[in-house]
Order: sequence, then C-alpha cells, then structure tokens
Amino acid sequence: MTQPSRLWIKNPLDTFTGNDLDASGGIVIEDGRIAEVLGSGRHPAVPCEQVFDASQHVLLPGLINSHHHFYQTLTRAWTPVVNTPLFPWLQNLYPVWARLTPKDLELATKVALAELLLSGCTTAADHHYLFPGGLEQAIDVQVDVVRQLGMRATLTRGSMSLGEAEGGLPPQSTVQAPDVILADSERLVREYHEPGDGAAIQIALAPCSPFSVTTDIMSASAELARTLDVRLHTHLAETLDEEEFCREMFGLRTVDYLEHVGWLTDRTWLGHGIHFDDDEVARLGAAGTAVAHCPTSNMRLASGIARAVELEDAGVPVGLGVDGSASNDASNMILEARQALYLQRLRYGAESVTVDRALGWATRGSARALGRPDLGELAPGKQADLAMFRLDELRFSGSHDPLSALLLCGADRADRVMVGGAWRVVDGTLPDVDLQQLIAEHSAAARRLVSG
Repeated sequence: MTQPSRLWIKNPLDTFTGNDLDASGGIVIEDGRIAEVLGSGRHPAVPCEQVFDASQHVLLPGLINSHHHFYQTLTRAWTPVVNTPLFPWLQNLYPVWARLTPKDLELATKVALAELLLSGCTTAADHHYLFPGGLEQAIDVQVDVVRQLGMRATLTRGSMSLGEAEGGLPPQSTVQAPDVILADSERLVREYHEPGDGAAIQIALAPCSPFSVTTDIMSASAELARTLDVRLHTHLAETLDEEEFCREMFGLRTVDYLEHVGWLTDRTWLGHGIHFDDDEVARLGAAGTAVAHCPTSNMRLASGIARAVELEDAGVPVGLGVDGSASNDASNMILEARQALYLQRLRYGAESVTVDRALGWATRGSARALGRPDLGELAPGKQADLAMFRLDELRFSGSHDPLSALLLCGADRADRVMVGGAWRVVDGTLPDVDLQQLIAEHSAAARRLVSG
C-alpha cells in the first residue's frame, strides 16, 4: 500500500498555535491532518517527501468565522441604510432581500467565501433565514458553492415565522409556516450534515431572532436539534430595541426567553450577545452557551460593545464573526480579529486584551462555538487547516514582532491557505476562481436586486 505523502511546513517566521505547543520548527501534514508540531531546531520523526520553506510566513490555524449572512454581499454600502441602526436598517432591507433568486444567492455565497478564504478563513458559519418563493432550496445552493471552493462550513437553516401581521419585524412575504421550516430543517440535516472530525459540511438550526420567530418555532427547533444531534444558532441581545421587544412581546429578558424555549444549553451559540447583565453572563457561562462576537457590525450599527472578556472568563466560548456584509461591508476574518482587539481594549484595557487573546477568539474560540474540537489549533491530530501571511508589504515595514504585526499593522490578505491538507490560496490568489468574472456577475446581480 502506498504511504500518504508527508509535508513539512518548515521554520515559520512566527506562529500562533492556539495552545502551549512550540511550532517554531514547523508542522508536519499527513493525510489531511497535523501529524507533528516541531519545536525550535527539531526535524520530523521520519523524512517528508515535500518541504515548504515558511521562513517568510507567519503561521496560524485557519481562521474560523462563527457568524455571517453570505447573501448580504449583494447589499453592501447601500445608501438608504448607511446611517441607520438595526431595526430601520432591517425594515429597509427586508423588501430588497425578498427579491433574492437562486442565482443571486449562488453569486453572493461565492463572493463571501472567496473573500473569507483570501483573508485566511478556512471554516465559516452562515445564518441564512430568507426563503421567499423560488428560493426554497437556498441551503442546497450554498452546499454546492462550499464544495466548489473546498472550504468547511456550518450552514444554518434559518427561519422567520413572526411577520408584521403578528407583531414581528419582517414583512409577510419573508416568513414561512412552522411545518415547512421544520420539515426542511430535518431534510437538510439528513441529506448534508456530516458529524464528527473532518466534516466539510455541517447543518445547524437557526430561527432568526426574537423579533422574527415565534416561541413555538424556537421550542420545536430546540427539540429537533436534540433529536438530530445538531447545533442551534440565533441572534440574541444585539440591541436595546430587541431587549424592549422581548419584554413587551414575551414578558421576559433575552436570556430568560432563551431558557424558556429550551435554548440555554451548550448546543447553542448566539450571534452578537451584547446586552447581558452580570447574572446573565454567569448563567450563559454555567450553561456553556457560546457567543459569536461581531465587532465591526456592532460598531457599524452602533449596537454596543459585547462583554467578551467577562463572557469568556465566566466560561462562555467566545468566537468571532464578520456578520453580514450589509452591516460589516466586508468578509475579512483577519481584519475582524484586529477590530475585536481594539474594540475590546476600549472596554477592558490593553493588558487584558492581548493579540493572542484576539487570535484565540478567531480560531479555537470560534471552533468551540461551532462544536468543532478538530479545528482551531495547531496540534497533532487536528485538521490541517492553516493560514499563512507574509510581511513584505509597505504596511509592515519597520515592524518587529511578526505575530503582533498581523493585527497591529492591519494584515488583510493571506498568502497561503490550506484546508484539510489541500492548498486553497496560493501566492495570495484563488487558483480555481476567475475573480474578475465573479466580480462582474456579482456586481450586476447587486444592481438588479436593489433596483427592483
């Protein structure tokens, strides 16, 4: 039997392993996994057929995006919502998004994933909750694009069931009946969900938010997730408007609501999670409920600053998400780590929020949020998902600490990205994607969508 080829990524300029291991001598890749992590001066236990000289590269685990809305790449920097907070931002955009077609979604997803890959991201969670007429196969479309680009994804079957007529925020044209939501959720899990290590596609259930779904669909989704053994995702505590809505609609604060519908569990991860009081932080930590911190979106919509350090100290797995490209306007994970570093320093100070802590949120923290113990670290047995950055641009000239320079000097593009042992970004490019054609088609679709 032919032995699998071994690759030694040798002597990187600097490393972040996400743990206490020393990888200054590099790492060995075999059969899509990390076989060895080598300290300074060490060599592989047995010879490697391939050697990559990483002396000009900073080596990280592949970055993991724990909250996104791929379809929103079509509505970046749209003039009517440039200067609005969340609720009016949504009310202006819902009618536009209701016009999405399968081709629109395909292009939007491909743009989001390509942009993420180029930023060093290897795994992404998408929260898709729009299923207007003609777009019932939305998640199927996304599965195809993820496979084309060779990434990993947690695709969440979102839903909206509480329309304007019942006191919710979304227009009726964007909501679905509970039986439709649950039937499609089960279909998608049975058809696409890959459990266990090395999964490329996983499915989670994701009713959109307290102001767009009923308590019945929240409770039923929690029960279905337990039955199918998949994760749960929703937006929670993003704005004070949402807090007020929960009090008026359900007579509960957001975490009380979460517990009421059976979601206060380690199966759940939450998008944003900004407005929690001390008791709620402790309860989330005790339950092991995770939070996807989305600093750029939170600043863009003036939603607030998440209590990320206190959440993490309380036992909450904290990951990072770029959020949708209509409230971030980019899908760039290395820049999101920089934003998290700076925004959280405003709240907790420089000594509490280190470069390592921010990179930890973008890697092992997001992996924990998605329930992926096989990702997020450089360690033997973990998946060979890597991001490698060069520091030869003008912005890095004069920098002294290579790892810190990635965030402090504003790295925005990886030079090499590997997923499961396969190179997906080479010399800062996507070898199998015609970016100019993609940009042209995507831009045309964006213009059509907003013009009606």
